Amino acid sequence: MTSPRTDTIRVQPGLSTATVRERLRALAGGARVAVVRTPELTIGALGVIVAAAFAWVPSLWYDEAATVTSATRTWPQLWAELHSVDAVHGLYYALVHAWFWLVGYTPFTLRFPSALAIGVAAALVVALGRRLGGRRLGIAAGLVFLALPRVQWAGSEGRSYATITTFAVCLTLVGLTAVRRTRSGRSLHWWAAYGVLAVVAITFNVYLALAVVAHGVTFLWTMSAERRARRTSPDTKPLVPGGSLLRWAIVSAVVLVAVTPFVAAVAGQSKQVAWLGPISTRTFPQVFATAWFGGVEVYAAAAWALMVLGVVSALVAARRASATVRSLFRAQAVRVALPLVVLPTAALLLATALGRHLYTPKYASLSLPFVALLLALGITVVRKRALLAGALAAVLVLSVPTAVYVKTARSKQDSTWAVAASIIAAERSKQHDSDEGVVFGSVYGHPGTTADIIRQSYPTAFAGMTDLAVRKDGPAAGVLWDQNGDLSSTIPSRLGDIDTVWFVGGTVKARNIQPETTQVLEAHGFTAVQHWKTGRVVLTEYKRS
Repeated sequence: MTSPRTDTIRVQPGLSTATVRERLRALAGGARVAVVRTPELTIGALGVIVAAAFAWVPSLWYDEAATVTSATRTWPQLWAELHSVDAVHGLYYALVHAWFWLVGYTPFTLRFPSALAIGVAAALVVALGRRLGGRRLGIAAGLVFLALPRVQWAGSEGRSYATITTFAVCLTLVGLTAVRRTRSGRSLHWWAAYGVLAVVAITFNVYLALAVVAHGVTFLWTMSAERRARRTSPDTKPLVPGGSLLRWAIVSAVVLVAVTPFVAAVAGQSKQVAWLGPISTRTFPQVFATAWFGGVEVYAAAAWALMVLGVVSALVAARRASATVRSLFRAQAVRVALPLVVLPTAALLLATALGRHLYTPKYASLSLPFVALLLALGITVVRKRALLAGALAAVLVLSVPTAVYVKTARSKQDSTWAVAASIIAAERSKQHDSDEGVVFGSVYGHPGTTADIIRQSYPTAFAGMTDLAVRKDGPAAGVLWDQNGDLSSTIPSRLGDIDTVWFVGGTVKARNIQPETTQVLEAHGFTAVQHWKTGRVVLTEYKRS
């Protein structure tokens, strides 16, 4: 539906509910959408700028390293990897691979697509808000979306979460357009577009299937509300024609058939999420504060209060006998947004409670645009412009600490990989014509993974070094990470003329190979000459006597 300027429309005293709904339907069906609208462009551009600014500052971390190592492989190597692990991220890795082919890899180029995706998502949130509740709701929703702590995090993260939000809101807009066109009998191409986009979205991230399910809940809820309205006004025509539900069901069935092989492949790799835990005392704080509000409890409390206010006020106002056009649109906004906020998290929590551990806060990213829409509904309960501007300003001010923090050097799980790489680069620059080797120990928090992922993230610092311990090369073996072999045999066989060896590892107790590395190197005339510790990364330089 496309809304009129709802801030200027009033229902005359004595106007029946049926007449109101007829006018609403006529306005929704007859309005024309401009190809380009200033608020969408402005807020979208603002989103790109805010997300991209200083995105090069934070050190890379484990998840982003997975993107780098996968996207920098050759096409055959990436294809082989996806057969064993990370098929769920396959399309994202392929897109980043093509992007790196165009612009090359740096931490900034890794993260810029996410900033771009947040800008597009913000523009689409404005468009969705305008369609469902008018200009004020759209602008407020777009600004609130950019202010959400989790959005700020996603926009500077070299993973797919920002793009997931874009797919979610785009799929919703296409679905609403298909419903609107169903009334005029010219909806086939829009439903086809919805189906194709759903297949692409689910292939991009399997959890986006929950958005399609949520759309079905929206249709059912809207039809139920319309059925209640017709009891008092029999001549009222529905906002969502019955044919829309049937078309959605047919398209969803086709989409299900199309994505089943992909979903089966992803399910076959479920061991990669074995680290996810069951429902625990941590779950409620994760849902309440972490998933959408960055763990900032004050922000989360205010946000939940605003969402409840927006939902309750919109639904109550729509049930009044003298309901305004504005209130009816706002109620429909609730029916669109609330299922997309509640259902994905509820489904993941239910699966986790039943023993299939699937919930983690970042997997709720697809709900972010609709959280923003519900927040905007709460904020725009205020009609006076000055008060509305003040409420928006308060939300934006609350987001400033998070916006600053996510651009600090150690904001990515306290990672200091960039510092470690800079130390190695600085020390290597002091010694020319030196043959150097490196032994990668385990990474803190991931004892089964070697610190070669730091080299993958910052390759320039390690250029020309010989890996003395690697046994299985990840790209060649079709697995995500390299694996070390027996140090007592691999290190001596590769030393040759090497006179400097670096050890790079984490502050780990399990699988700590540094003592053994030191023993092997000392047996071949090497002595530890310098040692550094930065965060959870330890570095040691060995020289041949």
